[in-house]
Amino acid sequence: MKKLLVIGVLALSSLSMTARGGQHHLLGAKTYEITIAAPTKAGSVQLKAGQYKVKVEGSNATFTDMNSSQSLTTPVKVETGDKKFDDTTVQITKDGDTNRLEEIDLGGSKTKLEF
Repeated sequence: MKKLLVIGVLALSSLSMTARGGQHHLLGAKTYEITIAAPTKAGSVQLKAGQYKVKVEGSNATFTDMNSSQSLTTPVKVETGDKKFDDTTVQITKDGDTNRLEEIDLGGSKTKLEF
């Protein structure tokens, strides 16, 4: 219940955690843009606040900081559902003092990433 409440509060308080239409093609590989409003743990990596391009290769997600071009890679669970996502959205929960990226729904696809 607490986790759902935190997701709801974060969704209402920060629209900057949602990337709208953030899908790009680079050399045939799809990338998605997301914005992280505060430092957040994504799998085994720590992301600073900022804008990122996310690319999935196999069972890894690579986050590239759009300002510094620094890339961080972490394992990810890729799931395909029945429903196509209209927008790329992120779900972040608060665990004590730490923000944790739980899921990214990839806009324009039926794919979600779980961390």
